[in-house]
Amino acid sequence: MEVVSFRIPRELKKEMKKIDINWSEEVRKFIEEKVKEYKRKKALEEIDAMLANLPKAEKGTARKYVREDRDSN
Repeated sequence: MEVVSFRIPRELKKEMKKIDINWSEEVRKFIEEKVKEYKRKKALEEIDAMLANLPKAEKGTARKYVREDRDSN
Protein backbone atom coordinates (compact mmCIF):
# COMPACT_ATOMS: atom_id res chain seq x y z
CA MET A 1 0.00 0.00 0.00
CA GLU A 2 1.10 3.55 -0.67
CA VAL A 3 1.20 6.42 1.82
CA VAL A 4 -0.55 9.70 1.10
CA SER A 5 -0.39 12.63 3.46
CA PHE A 6 -2.18 15.95 3.60
CA ARG A 7 -2.52 18.87 5.97
CA ILE A 8 -5.54 19.80 8.03
CA PRO A 9 -6.08 22.61 10.53
CA ARG A 10 -4.82 21.93 14.04
CA GLU A 11 -8.27 22.45 15.55
CA LEU A 12 -9.77 19.88 13.22
CA LYS A 13 -7.09 17.37 14.24
CA LYS A 14 -7.97 17.96 17.90
CA GLU A 15 -11.65 17.37 17.17
CA MET A 16 -10.85 14.21 15.23
CA LYS A 17 -8.96 12.78 18.20
CA LYS A 18 -12.12 13.12 20.33
CA ILE A 19 -14.02 10.79 18.01
CA ASP A 20 -13.48 7.04 17.98
CA ILE A 21 -13.21 6.56 14.21
CA ASN A 22 -10.55 4.91 12.08
CA TRP A 23 -9.83 8.03 10.05
CA SER A 24 -7.44 6.29 7.68
CA GLU A 25 -10.15 3.81 6.71
CA GLU A 26 -12.76 6.54 6.36
CA VAL A 27 -10.52 8.61 4.10
CA ARG A 28 -9.59 5.52 2.07
CA LYS A 29 -13.28 4.66 1.53
CA PHE A 30 -14.08 8.24 0.56
CA ILE A 31 -11.26 8.33 -1.99
CA GLU A 32 -12.27 4.95 -3.43
CA GLU A 33 -15.85 6.18 -3.90
CA LYS A 34 -14.67 9.40 -5.53
CA VAL A 35 -12.49 7.42 -7.96
CA LYS A 36 -15.43 5.12 -8.83
CA GLU A 37 -17.69 8.14 -9.27
CA TYR A 38 -15.14 9.77 -11.57
CA LYS A 39 -14.78 6.60 -13.66
CA ARG A 40 -18.57 6.28 -14.02
CA LYS A 41 -18.85 9.92 -15.05
CA LYS A 42 -16.01 9.54 -17.56
CA ALA A 43 -17.60 6.38 -19.02
CA LEU A 44 -20.95 8.15 -19.41
CA GLU A 45 -19.27 11.09 -21.14
CA GLU A 46 -17.59 8.67 -23.56
CA ILE A 47 -20.91 6.91 -24.25
CA ASP A 48 -22.62 10.26 -24.83
CA ALA A 49 -19.87 11.23 -27.28
CA MET A 50 -20.25 7.94 -29.16
CA LEU A 51 -24.04 8.31 -29.28
CA ALA A 52 -23.73 11.87 -30.55
CA ASN A 53 -21.73 10.57 -33.51
CA LEU A 54 -24.35 8.00 -34.53
CA PRO A 55 -26.56 8.87 -37.46
CA LYS A 56 -30.01 10.11 -36.55
CA ALA A 57 -32.94 7.78 -37.22
CA GLU A 58 -35.95 9.05 -39.11
CA LYS A 59 -39.00 9.87 -37.04
CA GLY A 60 -41.18 6.79 -36.63
CA THR A 61 -38.33 4.29 -37.12
CA ALA A 62 -38.82 2.66 -33.73
CA ARG A 63 -42.58 2.39 -34.32
CA LYS A 64 -41.90 0.82 -37.72
CA TYR A 65 -39.56 -1.82 -36.27
CA VAL A 66 -41.94 -2.66 -33.42
CA ARG A 67 -44.82 -3.02 -35.89
CA GLU A 68 -42.70 -5.27 -38.15
CA ASP A 69 -41.73 -7.43 -35.19
CA ARG A 70 -45.34 -7.78 -33.99
CA ASP A 71 -46.58 -8.58 -37.48
CA SER A 72 -43.94 -11.27 -37.95
CA ASN A 73 -45.35 -13.40 -35.11
